[in-house]
Amino acid sequence: MDRNHSRRQLAAMRQSLFDQGHLDEQFIQLEELQDDANPNFVEEIVTLYYRDSSRLTSSLEQTLERNPLDYNKLDTIMHQFKGSSSSIGAKKVKAECTMFREYCRAGNAEGCRKSFQQMMKEYSALRKKLETYFQLARQAGPKETAFRPK
Repeated sequence: MDRNHSRRQLAAMRQSLFDQGHLDEQFIQLEELQDDANPNFVEEIVTLYYRDSSRLTSSLEQTLERNPLDYNKLDTIMHQFKGSSSSIGAKKVKAECTMFREYCRAGNAEGCRKSFQQMMKEYSALRKKLETYFQLARQAGPKETAFRPK
């Protein structure tokens, strides 16, 4: 596969992540921090996000298994997770975090559990898409500059 084809494919994949609502403006801001001195900056940040957030998702899962539910604890953990997700521009994940926190405030155990499952679905889907995106980015080679989606 030639480099130009790889770059076109990469640009189309990147655009689809925005068009499908997986990513927001924050991801672009991360890209703008990437330069020749640190060409894999965004990938490294996303890798750290997934490494660190696994602790939070495990903690949420364990807390959701307890009866009665500790809504304050769940809300606190989800607040941290939402902040981390927001920092990489994980738009759909962040939206599910917001729904989860609303269910916590309402004391809705079933809503929390369903929202958590949906959030984990979005979290996993984004992870797979970003892994593919970064793999393609490595194949395409260094990018000249960050650009905003249409």
